[in-house]
Amino acid sequence: MPRGDSPLVFGRIIVIGGGCYGSWYTQQIGRAHARGALQVHEVVVVDRNADCTVATRMHEGAYGELPVRLRVAAWDDFLDEWLDEGPTALRQDAMVPSPLMPHVCLDWLMRRAAARWPGRGMRVDPLDVDPETPWQRAAPDGRHYVSFATWMCPVNCIEPASCPAIKAPRDWSMPVAIGRIPTVASAVPGEPRRPTLRGAVSFHCVHRTYGVGMIDAAAIAEADVRVSAWGGEGPCRVLVGTMSHCHGALGVLALD
Repeated sequence: MPRGDSPLVFGRIIVIGGGCYGSWYTQQIGRAHARGALQVHEVVVVDRNADCTVATRMHEGAYGELPVRLRVAAWDDFLDEWLDEGPTALRQDAMVPSPLMPHVCLDWLMRRAAARWPGRGMRVDPLDVDPETPWQRAAPDGRHYVSFATWMCPVNCIEPASCPAIKAPRDWSMPVAIGRIPTVASAVPGEPRRPTLRGAVSFHCVHRTYGVGMIDAAAIAEADVRVSAWGGEGPCRVLVGTMSHCHGALGVLALD
């Protein structure tokens, strides 16, 4: 997708959620489109509520000439349909995640694995080691949430090289920090040694335009190809992360 003075070019932009966050992201995409910073074939806002904020604003004509439509569906159901198209078909598509959504990319990989290997045991394991981030929380379902920020960040922060919260250079990047985790041997004192991680797949939400961060859809679909190859070799554990430079959601997909 072009950078610099050329407009960003997308096939489909999928906005997860049509409420407070999704309506703001759609507004910003519309502004970028109107000012020639972005070209897109279609913007699809996914929400199970047919009367969500985006629906109201569409009825009011708030998005101008932006080719936007509302898809009334549960997020998981839509992602199954969309991401199952595969990396090639998705090469110009992108997803705008919601800050408060579940770890939908990990959930999608698990559903793909369950369909590929019916009856095979799988689960989300807790991390073997805690990431070296200032803030983190382990959830009861095995997922782990991490952040380099110990303060409240605005939803429209583009994570610039100079952090506005501390008024100093941002000397961290979550993909770099998480990329070190698979090199750490897995060992829990007093317990049998567990298998090390086979590898990691990460989905980096990067600021694209007008305060909107996006994840390339092809990267999500390509992760399924990698999990398929690793899981085809036998039992394995794969670290799955969705993250920006500052924040992330992690989980270990364990296949028996």
